[in-house]
Amino acid sequence: MSNCVVAQSGGPSSVINATVAGIIKANQLNPIYDHVYGGLNGIEGILKQNFVDLTRMTEHENLVLRQTPSSALGSCRYKLKRRNVEDFEKIISTMEKFDIETLFYVGGNDSMDTVAALTEYTAANGITGRRFIGCPKTIDNDLMVIDHAPGFASSAKFIATTALQCWQDLHVYPRSRKEVFILETMGRDAGWLAASACLSGIVDVLIVPEVAFDKEVVLERIRDCIEVKAKCFVVISEGAHYEDGTYIAAAEAKNDIFGHAVLGGAGKALEQMILDENVCTRVKVQDLSTAQRCHASEQSQIDVIESFRLGLSAHMRSMDKSFTGKMVCLKRRTDVQEYDVEYFAVDADQVANYVRNFPVEWLLPDFWGITEEAINYMKPLIQGTPAIIMKDGLPEQTIPYYLGGKTIE
Repeated sequence: MSNCVVAQSGGPSSVINATVAGIIKANQLNPIYDHVYGGLNGIEGILKQNFVDLTRMTEHENLVLRQTPSSALGSCRYKLKRRNVEDFEKIISTMEKFDIETLFYVGGNDSMDTVAALTEYTAANGITGRRFIGCPKTIDNDLMVIDHAPGFASSAKFIATTALQCWQDLHVYPRSRKEVFILETMGRDAGWLAASACLSGIVDVLIVPEVAFDKEVVLERIRDCIEVKAKCFVVISEGAHYEDGTYIAAAEAKNDIFGHAVLGGAGKALEQMILDENVCTRVKVQDLSTAQRCHASEQSQIDVIESFRLGLSAHMRSMDKSFTGKMVCLKRRTDVQEYDVEYFAVDADQVANYVRNFPVEWLLPDFWGITEEAINYMKPLIQGTPAIIMKDGLPEQTIPYYLGGKTIE
């Protein structure tokens, strides 16, 4: 038998490790590979031949890995460019050296582009016996084809919970104390995360990238809310922008190596507008920043289970020697009454470099929030809370493999 390697790329989530745990567990139950290696720091680790052996992980270690947030194998933002043939040659050479037949790559649409590019390279050069399989994840929920991306549900649950708890804090003072609370979420191009705050039922104003920011309308909306309730709870996505595409973020946006805008500060920018226009004299801003993707004690049980099973499905499908260049997906079943999903696969290039926006038909006019249809879509995803394994009063976590894990030679 040959070996396989699993690696992680892009922004982490609180359940990305559950997919890795699923691949490892699947191979223990059905050992179609001699070894399951972990590539440290994504495609960079594979290029550098930095691997750890995950084959004989214990059941306890597997359970702890599922509840550990972020990327236990480490991540990267490495762009595999098709014109850089040296990278492709090095990856294939490394796979040959370690007798690696299959690379499972866990990530978002840029990671699926890596899967597609490697598949194209092997096909164009007549290389056989090397296969590439994508496993989706992203808290932004902006992947095409798939019903929802593993990682989104847990972030949505955290965001909605945080909104509900901050709302309680906002309302402790009497009506004479008028105040605006602004919650800023991630979401450069898509408003799924900001919209998920509406699951709390307390959001007064919702600002997402799918609808151009209208300063006059938004401030009037906040002013009206203050007039009626003395308080106003606003949720804004980091990618909020004007009609011309200019981000409202206070800091000038810069681009990462993929050409994506690196944002932050939309909440502070809105705060300044509110103060400058004398809409309200008290404004608080809470930027959820990294917390919304690494707060694993707020995991959705549905999310963990689906992420784990996606890893099982990816491993099972890899038994087919012709299975390559695919992303394993999940879709909501329509033939049963209760919520359930089934797994399928699509070509990775159908997902790579595309963005699925939050449906504008699910947005209420004038920044009022989201429709009942949107709530019905998201509500099943956040159900259940996993039983957390504790150690010394805190959730037990896997020590990241890139911090001293013994690499193989």
